[in-house]
Amino acid sequence: MVSEAPPFWWEKSGWQAWALAPFSFVYGKVAGRTMKRAKRASVPVPVICIGNFTVGGAGKTPTAIAIARAALAKGLKPGFLSRGYGGTLDVTTLVDAHHHRSAAVGDEPLLLAREATAVISRKRVEGAKRLVAEGVDLIIMDDGFQSARLTLDYALVVIDTQRGIGNGHLVPGGPVRAPLDEQMRQLSAILKVGDGQAADAIVRTAARAGKPVFVSSIRPRPQPNFAGKRVLAYAGIADPDKFYRTVEALGAEIGVKRAFSDHHHFSDEEMRDLLDMASKRNLLLVTTAKDAVRLNGHHGAAAELLSSTLVIEIDMVFDDPNAAHVMIDTAIANYRRRRLHKI
Repeated sequence: MVSEAPPFWWEKSGWQAWALAPFSFVYGKVAGRTMKRAKRASVPVPVICIGNFTVGGAGKTPTAIAIARAALAKGLKPGFLSRGYGGTLDVTTLVDAHHHRSAAVGDEPLLLAREATAVISRKRVEGAKRLVAEGVDLIIMDDGFQSARLTLDYALVVIDTQRGIGNGHLVPGGPVRAPLDEQMRQLSAILKVGDGQAADAIVRTAARAGKPVFVSSIRPRPQPNFAGKRVLAYAGIADPDKFYRTVEALGAEIGVKRAFSDHHHFSDEEMRDLLDMASKRNLLLVTTAKDAVRLNGHHGAAAELLSSTLVIEIDMVFDDPNAAHVMIDTAIANYRRRRLHKI
């Protein structure tokens, strides 16, 4: 899977997208066939998958966390299953948020492990079995919708309403991961994030297909005395503009923006450059929780940068307070039906 999204993916279709159209056609055929014919293993607990239509961030991880919190409130023991993208460990591993570092397990699993049991595994079935062995009674899979090797009891596809599906082309001409008709057929519901219009067309298609559509927004946690501050905002995430909008929504003035690639591990030179620039321009350093976990646990420049940085924490908030409970209850009902069919 392509890890970095070139800018033209998020613009109106241009020569780059059309030049790559033959490759997108082949990719789409393979991806669609893979989704349609996938042999999926069953595990003895409900499985909720949080995916998205495209490469790049749409808010999957904060959505997974929000659903886990709802599950905990219902008295369940949820567990997260992640591929551990960006980490070097290639064996199924129970993530310890206090012991592991992002270089080993990836940044998103560390955020997940702060909330509930989290396992990384390149092989989803092995990871799911490990979670069951840890005693979880609900698996929340962060990503993997198009390549799932597990039977999914609920597939929630998250879409950012500012970027939508970009130019609508399949990889490599655009950000779409698999043919939309096959993705639409297999998803259980769509979650719109934000109040933009870029996702309107695909949401209408989902509604016509009888798929539930939920609405949510990313809300930053309050930051006392932050409004009016001049800041240097840096982020190594798929959509840094989303972070910049969050910072501005809290009332800060961004003096400098520094964007890095998604899951980026900062070099000493980059960290010193951020510290020096903030000092020279009298700016407050701010970053995301995802970037902060990549700095955590290190010495030298990383420790200095983290201690000098304000971390902006966010939450995914559903417009309907019962939305997550509906998703969980539906997943449990679907799981019970499939178990009965096996008897």
